[in-house]
Amino acid sequence: MATTELHAPRGAKKSRPQRNDKPVTPGRIALYATLTVVSLLMVVPFVWMVLTSLKTPVEIASQDAGLLPEHWEFGNYVDALKAAPFATYARNSFIIAISHTVINVVVASMAGYALARIKFRGSEVIFYLFIAALMIPTYTKVLPEFLIVRFMPLAGGNDIFGQGGSGWLDSWWALIIPGAVTPFAVFLFRQFYLDLPVELEEAARLDGLGEFRIYARIMTPQVKPALTTVALLTFESSWNNFLWPLLVTRTDSLRVIQVGLSVFKTENGPQWHFLMAGTTLATLPMVILFLIGQRYFVQGFATAGLK
Repeated sequence: MATTELHAPRGAKKSRPQRNDKPVTPGRIALYATLTVVSLLMVVPFVWMVLTSLKTPVEIASQDAGLLPEHWEFGNYVDALKAAPFATYARNSFIIAISHTVINVVVASMAGYALARIKFRGSEVIFYLFIAALMIPTYTKVLPEFLIVRFMPLAGGNDIFGQGGSGWLDSWWALIIPGAVTPFAVFLFRQFYLDLPVELEEAARLDGLGEFRIYARIMTPQVKPALTTVALLTFESSWNNFLWPLLVTRTDSLRVIQVGLSVFKTENGPQWHFLMAGTTLATLPMVILFLIGQRYFVQGFATAGLK
């Protein structure tokens, strides 16, 4: 039996799928207007920083100077790079930030997985200790950490009791090991692992996978927002760290880029054109990283799986 096909009349318009656009209401207009104003307020300091880095010292000091430079001095960036070994500072900051990011993502994800998916005696107590660690202000930990680094046994000429030498001071150990793993990262990973269905690990165990392979191959690929969020936050915190590298280093070979910016603060006052140029260069990597991982970054905070 032949089938008949129905064709639309010639000249008839094809129906398009209807879009489920939300109605434009006064409340939505006010929301978008508020978000636009807040966004502009957030962007203005960065725009001012970039424009100031392209001005001459005379123009910056002038009271009649406008927002835009009268003479665009792109040479400020070249002169700023020559004024200090910024290549060395940037290399050191990059090595420290990458090391912190890798260590924090690996160790914190393993700890978060263990607290969320493995039942053992004392797991709740350990989790509460991580929560308590979140409440300790950062600057209250600086002195104890410095003393631990300074009196590290059998390091930097110290004896077994931590006396006689400088410990880990002015070394890569002091820059990388303290603060490499953060309680917030462990907490965030634990919450994400708790939200994963138990059927995933049960099926993996039936296939003969061990606990570490379940963590690495089955569960961790499911928490990409948490991985990206922790990586970005760790890199940003390490890249912008100023106080700790300043305390534990003495030589230029181990200085970081944030400490290096202080060379533009002379006795006669800050060299604003160089300082703004250096700050722009120091900010650029974080802007690029956020633009690359912003989708997972926002999703990591929006779906943190808090229970």
